[in-house]
Amino acid sequence: MISTLIDLLYPHRCPVCHGIVSSKGQLVCPGCRGKLSYVTEPVCKKCGKEVDDDKEEYCPGCRKRMPGFRRQIALFNYNEAVKSSMMKFKYNNKREYADFYIEELLRLHGRDLQEMRIQAIVPVPVHSSRRRERGYNQSEVLARRLGRRLKIPVYPHALIRTRKTLPQKGLGSAGRLHNLEKAISWGRCARLPGTVLLIDDIYTTGATMEACARALKKAGVREIYCVSICIGEI
Repeated sequence: MISTLIDLLYPHRCPVCHGIVSSKGQLVCPGCRGKLSYVTEPVCKKCGKEVDDDKEEYCPGCRKRMPGFRRQIALFNYNEAVKSSMMKFKYNNKREYADFYIEELLRLHGRDLQEMRIQAIVPVPVHSSRRRERGYNQSEVLARRLGRRLKIPVYPHALIRTRKTLPQKGLGSAGRLHNLEKAISWGRCARLPGTVLLIDDIYTTGATMEACARALKKAGVREIYCVSICIGEI
């Protein structure tokens, strides 16, 4: 009765078409799910990006600059449907979409996450000015929902953006890495355990994840895994 009333008052919005989901208990319209491009094997053993041949261990980007984290899981390829969903989630206060992203992540990669033996979850930080503009950090929204499902503590202030960087869009991998130098550092947090999961919404060249991983390693974290909801060049 209570759940039915909640559904009537606050119906779920589809993260693809952005309309009300008519199917009870679902988080996406049945016809919209097929518009999403799920990452499928074979994938890079580091960043989780799709590769053309299952004999390839790493994608060209990781071969050129091997990331400092152990491994990443990526859920979606960055196609037009995913792009629209991400933009609404990130900039238009559609925080409810995180429920669908995390549900799909656990449905497809729950066993992988369990095998990582994660002890803490850390969201990729945004600068305080951007957080004020949006009202939230989208990566923290993801981290809290995943932490709640896995019963793993979340440390939202473990990493901070010490300065506001230029927009990453339009910059190459070298430019992005330079843009993030000294921009991410250890924040207001007790010492983290040895195995940490970093989580972000979008992974492109990997510069942001790499900067975060370096900051965590400097703070004494031994093993760093990553999750991104979508992956691809933007």
